[in-house]
Amino acid sequence: MSAALIQLARAQVVHARTRPVARRFAYPVFCLRLRIDQCAQFDGKASWLFGVNRRRPVAFHFADHGARTGGDLMDWLQSRLQTAGISMKVGAVWLQCFPRVFGYVFNPVSFWYVYDTDGVLRVLVAEVNNTFGERHQYVLRAADGGEIHAGQVLQSAKVFHVSPFCRTVGEYRYRVEERGNAHRVAIDYYDDPTLEQAVLHTSISCTSAPLTTGGLLRALAAMPFMTIGVMVRIHLQAMRLFLRRVPFHRKPAPPLSEVSYHRKGHDEL
Repeated sequence: MSAALIQLARAQVVHARTRPVARRFAYPVFCLRLRIDQCAQFDGKASWLFGVNRRRPVAFHFADHGARTGGDLMDWLQSRLQTAGISMKVGAVWLQCFPRVFGYVFNPVSFWYVYDTDGVLRVLVAEVNNTFGERHQYVLRAADGGEIHAGQVLQSAKVFHVSPFCRTVGEYRYRVEERGNAHRVAIDYYDDPTLEQAVLHTSISCTSAPLTTGGLLRALAAMPFMTIGVMVRIHLQAMRLFLRRVPFHRKPAPPLSEVSYHRKGHDEL
């Protein structure tokens, strides 16, 4: 396996609520960045600590993403682009996600960075999962369909239920920044887009390097229950919001389509 095709990233997640109660927390994580367009070259036996579609202390499984069948992830991605009406010559595709750690994984959101054959970032797919076992994909691109520039706002209507402490209304505004091996995605959620202040600010900032057994061993030693911790933190923060009497909203029916995209001034579902 070429080390450049799978990277390990040490990262920090930040989550800040502005109303009706102000609350902010941050915590360290580690994640993977994988060249999905080159996944045929992944060597699942490259390390005793890490495996692809194999049981290892840390692992990446195709069945954790896309159609969840374990099938070709590029075929699935192309189907999302086609649904969104995007026609482009796809070059590198990087997937940023949490790995399985001791067999367990939950990805609140994974990001697919889709570049064209000239190396220009053209599409960002946010693959979102909620704790009810449902999933949704927001296919994001620049308004003119061209390059996604650093810090440029990418918008999508919120149509998928994630937290019972937020209504399924309003919009998300995403910003992507990449500088060498540093990557950051920020997501601001506006329950009322006419207001200047978002109700939620979230971000994940990471620094990546080629995956090695030594680097992975250090990350695992520092955070041996990282993926379980993600789920624990979600429920712990929910309990705190409940005790603070933040309004609770029942889960609505999921959207009719699993894919959302923005086109011609409105969002298609």
